[in-house]
Amino acid sequence: MPPIAIYSRKSKFTGKGESIGNQIELCREYIRLHNGDAAADAALVFEDEGFSGGNLNRPAFQQMLRAARDHEISAIVVYRLDRISRNISDFSTLIEELSRLGVAFISIREQFDTGSPMGRAMMYIASVFSQLERETIAERIRDNMHELAKTGRWLGGNTPTGYRSESVQAVTVDGKSRKACKLKLLPDEGELVKKIYALYAQTDSLSKTEAELLRQGVKTKTGRDFTRFSIKSILQNPVYLIADQDAYQFFIDRKADLFSAQVDFDSTHGMLAYNRTDQEKGRATIYLPVDQWIVTVGQHQGLIPGQEWVKVQESLDQNRSKSYRKPRSNQALLTGLLFCSCGSRMYPKLSKRLGQDGQPLYTYICKRKEHSQGSQCAQKNVSGNRLDATVIEEIKGLTEDKSTFVKLLEKSRSFYSGDRAGYDERLAALRTECADVETKLTALVDSLAELNSAAAKNQVAKRIDELTAQKETLQARITELEGLTAQNELSAEEFDILTQMLSGFRTTIDLLSVEEKRAAIRTVVQKVVWDGNLAHVVLFGAEGDVDYTTVPDLILPCEDSK
Repeated sequence: MPPIAIYSRKSKFTGKGESIGNQIELCREYIRLHNGDAAADAALVFEDEGFSGGNLNRPAFQQMLRAARDHEISAIVVYRLDRISRNISDFSTLIEELSRLGVAFISIREQFDTGSPMGRAMMYIASVFSQLERETIAERIRDNMHELAKTGRWLGGNTPTGYRSESVQAVTVDGKSRKACKLKLLPDEGELVKKIYALYAQTDSLSKTEAELLRQGVKTKTGRDFTRFSIKSILQNPVYLIADQDAYQFFIDRKADLFSAQVDFDSTHGMLAYNRTDQEKGRATIYLPVDQWIVTVGQHQGLIPGQEWVKVQESLDQNRSKSYRKPRSNQALLTGLLFCSCGSRMYPKLSKRLGQDGQPLYTYICKRKEHSQGSQCAQKNVSGNRLDATVIEEIKGLTEDKSTFVKLLEKSRSFYSGDRAGYDERLAALRTECADVETKLTALVDSLAELNSAAAKNQVAKRIDELTAQKETLQARITELEGLTAQNELSAEEFDILTQMLSGFRTTIDLLSVEEKRAAIRTVVQKVVWDGNLAHVVLFGAEGDVDYTTVPDLILPCEDSK
Protein backbone atom coordinates (compact mmCIF):
# COMPACT_ATOMS: atom_id res chain seq x y z
CA MET A 1 0.00 0.00 0.00
CA PRO A 2 1.45 3.44 -0.90
CA PRO A 3 2.49 5.67 2.02
CA ILE A 4 0.33 8.39 3.54
CA ALA A 5 1.18 12.05 2.85
CA ILE A 6 1.26 14.80 5.47
CA TYR A 7 0.74 18.35 4.26
CA SER A 8 1.45 21.49 6.26
CA ARG A 9 1.31 25.16 5.36
CA LYS A 10 2.00 28.34 7.24
CA SER A 11 1.87 31.90 5.97
CA LYS A 12 4.72 34.01 7.30
CA PHE A 13 2.64 37.09 6.54
CA THR A 14 0.13 36.53 9.37
CA GLY A 15 2.31 35.15 12.12
CA LYS A 16 -0.69 33.21 13.39
CA GLY A 17 -1.56 29.55 13.59
CA GLU A 18 0.30 26.39 14.49
CA SER A 19 3.89 26.10 13.37
CA ILE A 20 4.93 23.78 10.57
CA GLY A 21 6.58 21.43 13.05
CA ASN A 22 3.52 21.19 15.27
CA GLN A 23 1.23 20.50 12.32
CA ILE A 24 3.43 17.65 11.13
CA GLU A 25 3.68 16.05 14.57
CA LEU A 26 -0.08 16.23 15.14
CA CYS A 27 -0.69 14.61 11.76
CA ARG A 28 1.90 11.91 12.44
CA GLU A 29 0.28 11.09 15.77
CA TYR A 30 -3.09 10.79 14.08
CA ILE A 31 -1.64 8.32 11.55
CA ARG A 32 0.06 6.37 14.36
CA LEU A 33 -3.22 6.10 16.26
CA HIS A 34 -5.28 4.92 13.27
CA ASN A 35 -2.74 3.11 11.06
CA GLY A 36 0.13 2.06 13.33
CA ASP A 37 3.75 3.02 13.94
CA ALA A 38 5.02 1.78 10.58
CA ALA A 39 2.62 3.96 8.62
CA ALA A 40 3.42 6.99 10.78
CA ASP A 41 7.17 6.57 10.33
CA ALA A 42 6.82 6.01 6.54
CA ALA A 43 4.60 9.07 6.01
CA LEU A 44 5.78 11.51 3.33
CA VAL A 45 5.93 15.13 4.44
CA PHE A 46 5.19 18.09 2.16
CA GLU A 47 5.78 21.57 3.63
CA ASP A 48 4.92 25.03 2.28
CA GLU A 49 6.04 27.92 4.46
CA GLY A 50 5.45 31.53 3.50
CA PHE A 51 2.49 30.81 1.18
CA SER A 52 -1.08 31.97 1.67
CA GLY A 53 -4.15 29.76 1.31
CA GLY A 54 -5.67 31.96 -1.39
CA ASN A 55 -4.82 29.50 -4.18
CA LEU A 56 -3.17 26.14 -4.81
CA ASN A 57 -0.07 27.45 -6.60
CA ARG A 58 2.39 26.27 -3.93
CA PRO A 59 5.46 24.15 -4.75
CA ALA A 60 5.16 21.41 -2.12
CA PHE A 61 1.40 21.15 -2.62
CA GLN A 62 1.83 20.72 -6.39
CA GLN A 63 4.52 18.10 -5.77
CA MET A 64 2.11 16.22 -3.49
CA LEU A 65 -0.65 16.48 -6.08
CA ARG A 66 1.64 14.98 -8.74
CA ALA A 67 2.39 12.11 -6.35
CA ALA A 68 -1.35 11.51 -5.92
CA ARG A 69 -1.90 11.48 -9.69
CA ASP A 70 0.96 8.98 -10.04
CA HIS A 71 -0.66 6.80 -7.32
CA GLU A 72 2.38 7.16 -5.07
CA ILE A 73 0.33 8.05 -1.97
CA SER A 74 -2.83 6.51 -0.50
CA ALA A 75 -4.10 9.41 1.63
CA ILE A 76 -3.45 13.05 2.55
CA VAL A 77 -3.61 14.18 6.16
CA VAL A 78 -3.72 17.84 7.21
CA TYR A 79 -4.17 19.47 10.60
CA ARG A 80 -6.94 21.82 9.47
CA LEU A 81 -8.95 22.36 6.25
CA ASP A 82 -7.66 25.88 5.64
CA ARG A 83 -4.11 24.48 5.41
CA ILE A 84 -5.15 23.26 1.94
CA SER A 85 -7.06 26.30 0.71
CA ARG A 86 -9.36 29.07 1.83
CA ASN A 87 -11.01 29.05 -1.59
CA ILE A 88 -14.07 26.77 -1.46
CA SER A 89 -14.08 26.23 -5.23
CA ASP A 90 -10.43 25.10 -5.25
CA PHE A 91 -11.04 22.87 -2.25
CA SER A 92 -14.11 21.19 -3.76
CA THR A 93 -12.31 20.58 -7.07
CA LEU A 94 -9.38 19.04 -5.19
CA ILE A 95 -11.64 16.70 -3.19
CA GLU A 96 -13.39 15.56 -6.37
CA GLU A 97 -10.05 14.81 -8.06
CA LEU A 98 -8.70 12.92 -5.03
CA SER A 99 -11.92 10.89 -4.94
CA ARG A 100 -11.42 9.89 -8.59
CA LEU A 101 -7.82 8.94 -7.81
CA GLY A 102 -8.85 6.85 -4.80
CA VAL A 103 -6.81 9.03 -2.43
CA ALA A 104 -8.46 9.68 0.95
CA PHE A 105 -8.38 13.16 2.48
CA ILE A 106 -8.32 13.63 6.25
CA SER A 107 -8.47 16.83 8.29
CA ILE A 108 -7.83 16.26 12.00
CA ARG A 109 -9.36 19.43 13.38
CA GLU A 110 -12.72 19.12 11.57
CA GLN A 111 -12.71 15.27 11.62
CA PHE A 112 -13.10 15.34 7.84
CA ASP A 113 -12.29 11.90 6.36
CA THR A 114 -13.46 11.05 2.84
CA GLY A 115 -12.86 7.40 3.67
CA SER A 116 -15.89 7.50 6.01
CA PRO A 117 -19.61 8.12 5.26
CA MET A 118 -19.57 11.33 7.31
CA GLY A 119 -16.49 12.51 5.45
CA ARG A 120 -18.14 11.91 2.10
CA ALA A 121 -21.20 13.82 3.31
CA MET A 122 -18.91 16.71 4.22
CA MET A 123 -17.48 16.55 0.73
CA TYR A 124 -20.97 16.96 -0.74
CA ILE A 125 -21.63 19.87 1.60
CA ALA A 126 -18.41 21.47 0.39
CA SER A 127 -19.65 21.00 -3.18
CA VAL A 128 -22.86 22.81 -2.29
CA PHE A 129 -20.88 25.74 -0.94
CA SER A 130 -18.73 25.64 -4.07
CA GLN A 131 -21.83 25.84 -6.24
CA LEU A 132 -23.08 28.76 -4.15
CA GLU A 133 -19.76 30.51 -4.67
CA ARG A 134 -19.90 29.94 -8.44
CA GLU A 135 -23.40 31.36 -8.59
CA THR A 136 -22.31 34.34 -6.55
CA ILE A 137 -19.41 34.91 -8.93
CA ALA A 138 -21.81 34.63 -11.88
CA GLU A 139 -23.93 37.37 -10.33
CA ARG A 140 -20.85 39.53 -9.87
CA ILE A 141 -19.83 38.96 -13.47
CA ARG A 142 -23.31 40.01 -14.62
CA ASP A 143 -22.98 43.13 -12.46
CA ASN A 144 -19.65 43.80 -14.16
CA MET A 145 -21.34 43.34 -17.54
CA HIS A 146 -23.85 45.99 -16.52
CA GLU A 147 -21.03 48.39 -15.71
CA LEU A 148 -19.24 47.60 -18.96
CA ALA A 149 -22.45 48.07 -20.92
CA LYS A 150 -22.61 51.64 -19.76
CA THR A 151 -19.35 52.34 -21.60
CA GLY A 152 -20.30 50.73 -24.95
CA ARG A 153 -16.88 49.08 -25.12
CA TRP A 154 -15.69 46.10 -27.12
CA LEU A 155 -14.38 43.53 -24.62
CA GLY A 156 -12.10 41.60 -26.96
CA GLY A 157 -12.15 38.17 -28.58
CA ASN A 158 -12.70 37.43 -32.28
CA THR A 159 -13.81 40.62 -33.98
CA PRO A 160 -16.89 40.33 -36.22
CA THR A 161 -16.59 40.55 -40.00
CA GLY A 162 -16.55 44.22 -40.99
CA TYR A 163 -14.60 45.53 -38.01
CA ARG A 164 -11.26 45.50 -36.24
CA SER A 165 -10.51 46.30 -32.62
CA GLU A 166 -8.61 49.46 -31.74
CA SER A 167 -7.42 50.90 -28.45
CA VAL A 168 -8.87 54.19 -27.20
CA GLN A 169 -8.24 56.38 -24.18
CA ALA A 170 -11.54 58.24 -24.00
CA VAL A 171 -13.50 55.95 -21.69
CA THR A 172 -13.91 57.47 -18.24
CA VAL A 173 -15.22 55.54 -15.24
CA ASP A 174 -15.56 57.20 -11.82
CA GLY A 175 -13.74 60.24 -13.17
CA LYS A 176 -10.66 58.27 -14.25
CA SER A 177 -9.39 57.86 -17.79
CA ARG A 178 -8.71 54.24 -18.70
CA LYS A 179 -7.51 52.28 -21.70
CA ALA A 180 -10.28 50.49 -23.57
CA CYS A 181 -11.11 49.05 -26.98
CA LYS A 182 -13.76 49.83 -29.56
CA LEU A 183 -14.63 48.47 -32.98
CA LYS A 184 -13.49 50.33 -36.08
CA LEU A 185 -15.26 49.81 -39.39
CA LEU A 186 -13.36 48.14 -42.26
CA PRO A 187 -15.10 49.55 -45.37
CA ASP A 188 -14.49 46.56 -47.70
CA GLU A 189 -15.66 44.00 -45.16
CA GLY A 190 -18.54 46.28 -44.24
CA GLU A 191 -19.74 46.17 -47.85
CA LEU A 192 -19.58 42.38 -47.73
CA VAL A 193 -21.82 42.35 -44.66
CA LYS A 194 -24.32 44.61 -46.45
CA LYS A 195 -24.25 42.26 -49.45
CA ILE A 196 -25.07 39.27 -47.22
CA TYR A 197 -28.04 41.08 -45.69
CA ALA A 198 -29.23 42.16 -49.14
CA LEU A 199 -28.95 38.63 -50.56
CA TYR A 200 -30.89 37.17 -47.66
CA ALA A 201 -33.56 39.86 -48.01
CA GLN A 202 -33.94 38.92 -51.71
CA THR A 203 -33.98 35.13 -51.24
CA ASP A 204 -35.41 34.71 -47.73
CA SER A 205 -33.21 31.61 -47.58
CA LEU A 206 -29.86 30.78 -45.97
CA SER A 207 -29.24 28.05 -48.55
CA LYS A 208 -29.83 30.35 -51.51
CA THR A 209 -27.68 33.07 -49.93
CA GLU A 210 -24.91 30.52 -49.44
CA ALA A 211 -25.23 29.29 -53.02
CA GLU A 212 -24.98 32.81 -54.45
CA LEU A 213 -21.90 33.63 -52.36
CA LEU A 214 -20.29 30.39 -53.53
CA ARG A 215 -21.20 31.18 -57.13
CA GLN A 216 -19.55 34.60 -56.83
CA GLY A 217 -16.49 33.11 -55.13
CA VAL A 218 -16.94 35.31 -52.04
CA LYS A 219 -14.77 34.23 -49.10
CA THR A 220 -14.85 34.85 -45.36
CA LYS A 221 -12.27 37.07 -43.67
CA THR A 222 -10.22 33.90 -43.04
CA GLY A 223 -10.31 32.87 -46.72
CA ARG A 224 -12.91 30.11 -46.43
CA ASP A 225 -16.21 29.52 -48.21
CA PHE A 226 -19.26 30.91 -46.49
CA THR A 227 -21.61 28.33 -45.00
CA ARG A 228 -25.19 28.66 -43.82
CA PHE A 229 -23.91 28.71 -40.25
CA SER A 230 -21.41 31.54 -40.78
CA ILE A 231 -24.04 33.51 -42.73
CA LYS A 232 -26.61 33.02 -39.98
CA SER A 233 -24.08 34.17 -37.38
CA ILE A 234 -23.63 37.45 -39.27
CA LEU A 235 -27.37 37.92 -39.78
CA GLN A 236 -28.13 37.40 -36.09
CA ASN A 237 -25.35 39.60 -34.72
CA PRO A 238 -26.69 42.89 -33.28
CA VAL A 239 -23.26 44.50 -33.70
CA TYR A 240 -24.28 45.45 -37.27
CA LEU A 241 -27.59 46.97 -36.20
CA ILE A 242 -27.74 50.78 -36.55
CA ALA A 243 -28.99 52.29 -33.28
CA ASP A 244 -32.12 53.96 -34.63
CA GLN A 245 -35.67 54.13 -33.30
CA ASP A 246 -36.63 50.79 -34.88
CA ALA A 247 -33.75 49.18 -33.01
CA TYR A 248 -34.81 50.86 -29.76
CA GLN A 249 -38.37 49.59 -30.14
CA PHE A 250 -37.14 46.07 -30.95
CA PHE A 251 -35.27 45.80 -27.64
CA ILE A 252 -38.04 47.48 -25.64
CA ASP A 253 -40.68 45.10 -27.07
CA ARG A 254 -38.54 42.08 -26.24
CA LYS A 255 -37.71 43.33 -22.72
CA ALA A 256 -33.93 43.34 -23.17
CA ASP A 257 -31.80 44.75 -20.34
CA LEU A 258 -31.21 48.07 -22.13
CA PHE A 259 -28.51 50.42 -20.84
CA SER A 260 -28.95 53.29 -23.29
CA ALA A 261 -31.62 55.95 -23.27
CA GLN A 262 -33.84 56.48 -26.31
CA VAL A 263 -31.99 59.71 -27.08
CA ASP A 264 -28.74 57.70 -27.49
CA PHE A 265 -30.17 55.90 -30.51
CA ASP A 266 -28.69 58.38 -32.98
CA SER A 267 -29.08 56.39 -36.24
CA THR A 268 -25.29 56.29 -36.58
CA HIS A 269 -23.68 54.00 -34.03
CA GLY A 270 -24.03 50.23 -33.82
CA MET A 271 -25.24 48.06 -30.95
CA LEU A 272 -23.40 45.82 -28.49
CA ALA A 273 -25.04 42.93 -26.65
CA TYR A 274 -23.54 41.12 -23.68
CA ASN A 275 -24.74 37.79 -22.23
CA ARG A 276 -26.00 36.49 -25.59
CA THR A 277 -24.82 32.91 -25.02
CA ASP A 278 -24.78 30.26 -22.31
CA GLN A 279 -21.57 28.29 -22.52
CA GLU A 280 -20.80 25.15 -20.57
CA LYS A 281 -18.06 22.58 -20.95
CA GLY A 282 -19.14 19.47 -22.81
CA ARG A 283 -22.10 20.86 -24.72
CA ALA A 284 -22.86 23.15 -27.62
CA THR A 285 -23.25 26.88 -27.06
CA ILE A 286 -26.84 27.92 -26.33
CA TYR A 287 -28.03 31.28 -27.68
CA LEU A 288 -30.12 33.06 -25.07
CA PRO A 289 -33.39 34.88 -25.84
CA VAL A 290 -33.27 38.66 -26.26
CA ASP A 291 -34.88 39.28 -22.86
CA GLN A 292 -31.67 37.98 -21.24
CA TRP A 293 -29.32 40.21 -23.25
CA ILE A 294 -27.56 43.22 -21.75
CA VAL A 295 -27.72 45.78 -24.56
CA THR A 296 -26.14 49.18 -25.14
CA VAL A 297 -25.32 51.57 -27.97
CA GLY A 298 -21.69 50.98 -28.94
CA GLN A 299 -18.97 53.39 -30.01
CA HIS A 300 -18.64 51.84 -33.47
CA GLN A 301 -20.47 52.70 -36.68
CA GLY A 302 -23.56 50.61 -37.46
CA LEU A 303 -24.18 49.04 -40.87
CA ILE A 304 -27.76 47.73 -41.15
CA PRO A 305 -30.83 49.94 -40.55
CA GLY A 306 -33.08 48.79 -37.72
CA GLN A 307 -36.10 48.06 -39.91
CA GLU A 308 -34.04 45.82 -42.22
CA TRP A 309 -32.27 44.04 -39.34
CA VAL A 310 -35.52 43.38 -37.44
CA LYS A 311 -37.16 42.01 -40.61
CA VAL A 312 -34.24 39.58 -41.03
CA GLN A 313 -34.65 38.36 -37.43
CA GLU A 314 -38.36 37.74 -37.97
CA SER A 315 -37.60 35.82 -41.17
CA LEU A 316 -34.96 33.67 -39.44
CA ASP A 317 -37.43 32.84 -36.66
CA GLN A 318 -40.12 31.85 -39.15
CA ASN A 319 -37.74 29.73 -41.23
CA ARG A 320 -36.43 28.00 -38.12
CA SER A 321 -39.91 26.74 -37.25
CA LYS A 322 -40.47 25.21 -40.69
CA SER A 323 -36.90 24.20 -41.54
CA TYR A 324 -36.28 20.75 -42.96
CA ARG A 325 -34.77 18.20 -40.56
CA LYS A 326 -32.62 15.50 -42.10
CA PRO A 327 -33.57 11.99 -40.95
CA ARG A 328 -30.99 10.80 -38.45
CA SER A 329 -31.11 7.23 -39.70
CA ASN A 330 -31.27 5.75 -43.19
CA GLN A 331 -30.27 2.68 -45.15
CA ALA A 332 -27.27 4.29 -46.90
CA LEU A 333 -24.08 2.23 -46.52
CA LEU A 334 -21.39 4.49 -48.01
CA THR A 335 -21.86 7.63 -45.88
CA GLY A 336 -18.40 8.90 -44.95
CA LEU A 337 -16.68 6.85 -47.66
CA LEU A 338 -18.21 8.36 -50.80
CA PHE A 339 -16.66 11.43 -52.46
CA CYS A 340 -17.45 13.36 -55.59
CA SER A 341 -14.61 13.71 -58.11
CA CYS A 342 -14.63 17.45 -57.31
CA GLY A 343 -13.26 16.52 -53.85
CA SER A 344 -16.39 17.15 -51.80
CA ARG A 345 -18.18 14.51 -49.74
CA MET A 346 -21.43 13.02 -50.98
CA TYR A 347 -24.32 12.40 -48.62
CA PRO A 348 -27.60 10.50 -48.96
CA LYS A 349 -30.88 12.33 -49.50
CA LEU A 350 -34.03 10.31 -48.92
CA SER A 351 -37.00 10.53 -51.24
CA LYS A 352 -40.62 9.74 -50.45
CA ARG A 353 -40.67 6.91 -53.00
CA LEU A 354 -40.23 3.21 -52.21
CA GLY A 355 -38.40 0.62 -54.28
CA GLN A 356 -39.72 -2.80 -55.33
CA ASP A 357 -38.39 -4.26 -52.08
CA GLY A 358 -40.36 -1.71 -50.06
CA GLN A 359 -37.23 0.18 -48.94
CA PRO A 360 -37.06 3.99 -49.27
CA LEU A 361 -35.16 5.22 -52.32
CA TYR A 362 -32.26 7.60 -51.71
CA THR A 363 -29.75 9.48 -53.85
CA TYR A 364 -26.15 10.41 -53.08
CA ILE A 365 -25.62 14.14 -53.67
CA CYS A 366 -22.39 16.13 -53.79
CA LYS A 367 -22.30 18.54 -50.85
CA ARG A 368 -20.58 21.27 -52.89
CA LYS A 369 -23.07 20.90 -55.73
CA GLU A 370 -26.00 21.10 -53.31
CA HIS A 371 -24.71 24.13 -51.40
CA SER A 372 -23.65 26.06 -54.50
CA GLN A 373 -26.80 24.97 -56.35
CA GLY A 374 -24.68 23.64 -59.17
CA SER A 375 -22.41 26.63 -59.70
CA GLN A 376 -19.24 24.92 -58.39
CA CYS A 377 -20.00 21.30 -59.30
CA ALA A 378 -22.32 19.96 -61.97
CA GLN A 379 -21.65 16.24 -61.46
CA LYS A 380 -24.59 13.87 -61.84
CA ASN A 381 -26.18 12.46 -58.71
CA VAL A 382 -26.10 8.70 -58.20
CA SER A 383 -28.77 6.26 -57.06
CA GLY A 384 -27.77 5.31 -53.54
CA ASN A 385 -29.67 2.01 -53.49
CA ARG A 386 -28.05 0.87 -56.75
CA LEU A 387 -24.52 2.00 -55.82
CA ASP A 388 -24.64 0.33 -52.38
CA ALA A 389 -25.91 -2.92 -53.91
CA THR A 390 -23.19 -2.85 -56.59
CA VAL A 391 -20.42 -2.35 -53.99
CA ILE A 392 -21.80 -5.25 -51.93
CA GLU A 393 -21.77 -7.54 -54.96
CA GLU A 394 -18.18 -6.61 -55.82
CA ILE A 395 -17.01 -7.35 -52.26
CA LYS A 396 -18.74 -10.72 -52.50
CA GLY A 397 -16.59 -11.41 -55.58
CA LEU A 398 -13.41 -10.49 -53.68
CA THR A 399 -14.04 -13.23 -51.11
CA GLU A 400 -13.59 -15.95 -53.74
CA ASP A 401 -9.79 -15.57 -53.47
CA LYS A 402 -9.34 -16.27 -49.74
CA SER A 403 -5.61 -15.52 -49.49
CA THR A 404 -5.89 -12.17 -51.30
CA PHE A 405 -8.93 -11.26 -49.24
CA VAL A 406 -7.15 -11.97 -45.93
CA LYS A 407 -4.19 -9.82 -47.05
CA LEU A 408 -6.66 -7.04 -47.82
CA LEU A 409 -8.10 -7.30 -44.32
CA GLU A 410 -4.62 -7.12 -42.82
CA LYS A 411 -4.04 -3.89 -44.73
CA SER A 412 -7.17 -2.46 -43.15
CA ARG A 413 -6.01 -3.60 -39.69
CA SER A 414 -2.81 -1.50 -40.00
CA PHE A 415 -4.87 1.44 -41.29
CA TYR A 416 -7.23 1.34 -38.34
CA SER A 417 -4.56 0.92 -35.67
CA GLY A 418 -2.30 3.54 -37.28
CA ASP A 419 -5.02 6.13 -37.47
CA ARG A 420 -6.23 5.36 -33.96
CA ALA A 421 -2.74 5.98 -32.55
CA GLY A 422 -2.53 9.29 -34.36
CA TYR A 423 -5.96 10.36 -33.14
CA ASP A 424 -5.13 9.40 -29.56
CA GLU A 425 -1.95 11.46 -29.57
CA ARG A 426 -3.73 14.53 -30.94
CA LEU A 427 -6.66 14.03 -28.57
CA ALA A 428 -4.35 13.82 -25.56
CA ALA A 429 -2.57 17.02 -26.57
CA LEU A 430 -5.84 18.86 -27.21
CA ARG A 431 -7.35 17.70 -23.91
CA THR A 432 -4.27 18.85 -22.03
CA GLU A 433 -4.39 22.23 -23.75
CA CYS A 434 -8.13 22.54 -23.05
CA ALA A 435 -7.59 21.64 -19.38
CA ASP A 436 -4.90 24.33 -19.11
CA VAL A 437 -7.27 26.91 -20.61
CA GLU A 438 -10.02 25.78 -18.23
CA THR A 439 -7.66 26.18 -15.25
CA LYS A 440 -6.74 29.68 -16.37
CA LEU A 441 -10.41 30.57 -16.86
CA THR A 442 -11.32 29.32 -13.37
CA ALA A 443 -8.48 31.28 -11.82
CA LEU A 444 -9.47 34.46 -13.67
CA VAL A 445 -13.14 34.14 -12.72
CA ASP A 446 -12.17 33.61 -9.07
CA SER A 447 -9.86 36.62 -9.14
CA LEU A 448 -12.49 38.83 -10.78
CA ALA A 449 -14.65 38.68 -7.69
CA GLU A 450 -11.76 39.84 -5.49
CA LEU A 451 -10.54 42.77 -7.59
CA ASN A 452 -11.35 46.30 -6.52
CA SER A 453 -9.81 48.16 -9.45
CA ALA A 454 -12.18 48.79 -12.36
CA ALA A 455 -9.25 48.82 -14.80
CA ALA A 456 -8.03 45.45 -13.53
CA LYS A 457 -11.54 44.01 -13.79
CA ASN A 458 -11.83 45.19 -17.36
CA GLN A 459 -8.54 43.56 -18.32
CA VAL A 460 -9.53 40.30 -16.63
CA ALA A 461 -12.94 40.35 -18.35
CA LYS A 462 -11.23 40.81 -21.71
CA ARG A 463 -8.90 37.89 -21.04
CA ILE A 464 -11.84 35.70 -19.95
CA ASP A 465 -13.54 36.41 -23.28
CA GLU A 466 -10.40 35.47 -25.22
CA LEU A 467 -9.89 32.23 -23.27
CA THR A 468 -13.56 31.30 -23.65
CA ALA A 469 -13.27 31.60 -27.44
CA GLN A 470 -10.08 29.53 -27.36
CA LYS A 471 -11.77 26.85 -25.24
CA GLU A 472 -14.72 26.63 -27.65
CA THR A 473 -12.35 26.08 -30.57
CA LEU A 474 -10.46 23.37 -28.69
CA GLN A 475 -13.64 21.60 -27.59
CA ALA A 476 -14.98 21.61 -31.14
CA ARG A 477 -11.75 19.98 -32.38
CA ILE A 478 -11.84 17.43 -29.53
CA THR A 479 -15.42 16.49 -30.41
CA GLU A 480 -14.45 16.09 -34.06
CA LEU A 481 -11.48 13.84 -33.26
CA GLU A 482 -13.49 11.80 -30.76
CA GLY A 483 -15.95 11.07 -33.55
CA LEU A 484 -13.16 9.97 -35.86
CA THR A 485 -11.62 7.84 -33.11
CA ALA A 486 -14.96 6.16 -32.46
CA GLN A 487 -15.26 5.34 -36.16
CA ASN A 488 -11.82 3.70 -36.14
CA GLU A 489 -12.16 1.96 -32.80
CA LEU A 490 -11.69 -1.77 -33.41
CA SER A 491 -10.02 -3.96 -30.81
CA ALA A 492 -7.95 -6.98 -31.88
CA GLU A 493 -10.73 -9.31 -30.74
CA GLU A 494 -13.39 -7.33 -32.62
CA PHE A 495 -11.23 -7.30 -35.75
CA ASP A 496 -10.69 -11.07 -35.60
CA ILE A 497 -14.43 -11.66 -35.23
CA LEU A 498 -15.09 -9.33 -38.15
CA THR A 499 -12.47 -11.15 -40.25
CA GLN A 500 -14.11 -14.50 -39.57
CA MET A 501 -17.50 -13.05 -40.44
CA LEU A 502 -16.20 -11.51 -43.67
CA SER A 503 -14.67 -14.84 -44.71
CA GLY A 504 -18.26 -15.93 -45.24
CA PHE A 505 -19.28 -12.54 -46.62
CA ARG A 506 -21.11 -13.97 -49.63
CA THR A 507 -23.54 -15.98 -47.49
CA THR A 508 -23.83 -13.70 -44.45
CA ILE A 509 -23.94 -10.12 -45.79
CA ASP A 510 -27.65 -10.16 -46.58
CA LEU A 511 -28.41 -11.27 -43.01
CA LEU A 512 -26.56 -8.36 -41.37
CA SER A 513 -28.09 -5.19 -39.99
CA VAL A 514 -27.40 -1.83 -41.67
CA GLU A 515 -24.81 -0.95 -39.01
CA GLU A 516 -23.05 -4.32 -39.44
CA LYS A 517 -23.02 -3.92 -43.22
CA ARG A 518 -21.42 -0.47 -42.87
CA ALA A 519 -18.74 -1.90 -40.55
CA ALA A 520 -18.06 -4.74 -42.98
CA ILE A 521 -17.67 -2.39 -45.96
CA ARG A 522 -15.31 -0.09 -44.00
CA THR A 523 -13.07 -3.05 -43.27
CA VAL A 524 -12.45 -3.58 -46.98
CA VAL A 525 -13.10 -0.24 -48.68
CA GLN A 526 -10.97 2.82 -47.99
CA LYS A 527 -12.70 5.30 -50.29
CA VAL A 528 -15.28 5.50 -53.09
CA VAL A 529 -15.14 8.26 -55.71
CA TRP A 530 -18.02 9.05 -58.09
CA ASP A 531 -17.07 10.79 -61.34
CA GLY A 532 -20.59 11.20 -62.71
CA ASN A 533 -20.63 7.92 -64.63
CA LEU A 534 -18.42 5.44 -62.78
CA ALA A 535 -17.75 4.62 -59.13
CA HIS A 536 -14.07 4.08 -58.30
CA VAL A 537 -13.77 1.88 -55.21
CA VAL A 538 -10.35 2.22 -53.56
CA LEU A 539 -9.52 -0.84 -51.45
CA PHE A 540 -7.04 -0.99 -48.60
CA GLY A 541 -3.48 -1.31 -49.79
CA ALA A 542 -3.08 2.18 -51.25
CA GLU A 543 -0.37 4.08 -49.39
CA GLY A 544 -0.55 7.69 -48.24
CA ASP A 545 -3.21 10.10 -49.48
CA VAL A 546 -5.55 8.14 -51.72
CA ASP A 547 -6.05 9.42 -55.26
CA TYR A 548 -8.38 7.20 -57.26
CA THR A 549 -6.73 8.28 -60.52
CA THR A 550 -3.32 6.88 -59.56
CA VAL A 551 -4.06 3.67 -57.61
CA PRO A 552 -5.67 0.39 -58.64
CA ASP A 553 -9.40 0.38 -57.93
CA LEU A 554 -12.66 -1.30 -58.78
CA ILE A 555 -14.49 0.65 -61.48
CA LEU A 556 -18.22 0.14 -61.15
CA PRO A 557 -20.68 1.38 -63.77
CA CYS A 558 -23.81 2.61 -62.04
CA GLU A 559 -26.92 3.46 -64.03
CA ASP A 560 -29.93 5.48 -62.97
CA SER A 561 -27.87 8.61 -62.29
CA LYS A 562 -29.13 12.11 -62.97
